[in-house]
Amino acid sequence: MIETALKNLKIQSLNQMQKAAIAVPLADDFILLAATGSGKTLGFLLPLLNILNQQILGVQAIILVPSRELALQIEQVFKTMQTGFKINACYGGHPIRIEKNNFRQLPSVVIGTPGRMAYHIRNENFDTSSLAILILDEFDKSLEFGFETDMSYIIGNLPHLNKRILTSASDMKEIPAFTGLESPVRLNFLGDTSSAPDLISKLILTEAAEKFETLFSLLCKISGSPALVFCNHRDAVERISESLIQSGIAHGVFHGGMDQTDREKSLIKLRNGTYRILLTTDLASRGLDIPEIEYVIHYQLPHTAEAFLHRNGRTARMKSKGTAYIIVSADEKRDWLDGLTEFEDIAADYPLPQPSPWLTLYIAAGRKDKINKVDIVGLLLKKGNLEKDELGLVEVLDFESYAAVKREKAMALVQLLQNQKLKNKKVKIEISR
Repeated sequence: MIETALKNLKIQSLNQMQKAAIAVPLADDFILLAATGSGKTLGFLLPLLNILNQQILGVQAIILVPSRELALQIEQVFKTMQTGFKINACYGGHPIRIEKNNFRQLPSVVIGTPGRMAYHIRNENFDTSSLAILILDEFDKSLEFGFETDMSYIIGNLPHLNKRILTSASDMKEIPAFTGLESPVRLNFLGDTSSAPDLISKLILTEAAEKFETLFSLLCKISGSPALVFCNHRDAVERISESLIQSGIAHGVFHGGMDQTDREKSLIKLRNGTYRILLTTDLASRGLDIPEIEYVIHYQLPHTAEAFLHRNGRTARMKSKGTAYIIVSADEKRDWLDGLTEFEDIAADYPLPQPSPWLTLYIAAGRKDKINKVDIVGLLLKKGNLEKDELGLVEVLDFESYAAVKREKAMALVQLLQNQKLKNKKVKIEISR
């Protein structure tokens, strides 16, 4: 089954960490320590495939994650494997009614955030009697987010667990007793130099009052390349976003104060190329499906070296190269910056970045309307008269879908599709704002 899953994922070989995880005896619990971007998701999903049993009809495994975005990402990876096992994702901001309906046909694997999963277990919304496998992904982040009480409640109400897997992107000398991990195999790849990212870090010195101007010049300099700009607080994200809008630089924003729909939309637009820049808090430093980020920009320094490393882990992933820019003023000091000796000079005369060649269409129908990606592609190519190279990434959610189309075609396409139907139903189609 693993060979089939890897073929469907278009992965030809595993790294040493993933091979070590698969080699752990099935009867043993294990802790997997590895850096962000090293492939930890396969480090627990592939061993899981060796345990799941086609003959068991109920829920066999639960995966607890610290964020809804990570839940969705793992769900998508699992579905792409095409294993024949059903998976459900449950998380805050997702309608409880839909999640309860999904449990009518029990999945083999359920993945979710601790708060939402505690709700379902407390209300007995699915049968846990066959649940034997517990996976705690990004466990250190879950503790940081304050999910210890919910996780303890969940694990305490799963009496039939016989396999536990815990992953973390930082070393954990002590594991809380509520996890139930006793004498686990410990796989520590945090210092694995063979998988160290190909990352260049550069300091940009500026005056505190000129930080935004420096950021603006840097974004113009790296024009056209995907970048994450990190701030420490959501208020700073919103403030800088307003200044970037006034300066004419298109971008997305992502932080914990946004509702789920807007957060998903920002990530979709980054993935499909409508946005090349995402302005964010540390919420985007781990567990997000954001491929091929070339630059990480620290507009504000994080408070710890560990947070700094996690931010940098969003670039130089899976053997790609990346650059981290650190914008600092004289009054900003961090001991862990002392080893950085490479500097970047920023001029003030770079041209504004050109608009992205892509725009995103919003389509008011999704999976719950029995709409799939093939339906949307067919509509846009056949009824919308698009060429294949004029259609980009298509993503289908529960009640809406998004499709990237070439910017110069977008307005005419919306007009052309005003009276068209999708699965015999007229749906609203417009440019996503």
